[in-house]
Amino acid sequence: MFAIGEFARHGRVSVRMLRHYDAIGLLAPVRVDPATGYRFYDAGQLSRLNRIVVLKDLGFTLLQVASILNEYVGTAELRGMLMLRRAELQQQIVIDAARLTQVEARMAAIESEGSEPPAVVVKPIEAVRVAELTGLAAGYEPRFITPVIQPLYRELAGLLCEAAIDVTGPGIAYYEDAGDDVKVHAALPVAAAPIGGRAPGRAGGFDVVELRDIPAAATLVHCGSMDHVLPSVQALARWIDASGYTSLGYAREVTLTLSDNRDDWVTELAEPITN
Repeated sequence: MFAIGEFARHGRVSVRMLRHYDAIGLLAPVRVDPATGYRFYDAGQLSRLNRIVVLKDLGFTLLQVASILNEYVGTAELRGMLMLRRAELQQQIVIDAARLTQVEARMAAIESEGSEPPAVVVKPIEAVRVAELTGLAAGYEPRFITPVIQPLYRELAGLLCEAAIDVTGPGIAYYEDAGDDVKVHAALPVAAAPIGGRAPGRAGGFDVVELRDIPAAATLVHCGSMDHVLPSVQALARWIDASGYTSLGYAREVTLTLSDNRDDWVTELAEPITN
């Protein structure tokens, strides 16, 4: 039998926590000295303590913990709860990391206000035949676009390889409004006459389409991950407005340099404009 301090040490919890558990009827000592009020526990109660701590750390309230333990939760059930909670926490980590990345991008945009205008070039963009896959994103923010477009590009590259169709230029991402969503196009230029003489249209799980020309596009080169593209996007918008142009829609994103290190990426933004 252990005094409360000894039991707390073996259970890796605080004495204060044990007293609280006793007060709410969650883990009562096996004996309380009537003269001194000292609490005593036995080693068998470590099992219940472990379950209390696990369930509490999984996010259950102490009231819920008591209800669960009263019905007795076996090891298999606890393991299942742990796996589920682990998946939830991992997903939350991904969401929080994406949110922090966008906060950093917004801060970078704020800090760049009033700085030297970017090097913007107005030029025509030629029409190009592309193979593409499309998907829907919940918004135009990188945290919505990235999880959609990257799998599309991986799938498209694999399909083109299987179809023995050569890629003839850099990747081109472009976007369209789709109600409250954004339609994401992940495109790769292909030969004017694909192997097998396929005409434009659905082929091998992807679409082959003619991406129209842009008579005039304001272009800017963004260096770094597309998760941090916001300052470049807004710098381009300021330049278009200050130069008396009108934007005609989403900018195309042409990948000039791609590497395993996303900070080394180089992407040209090409936004259609008119006087």
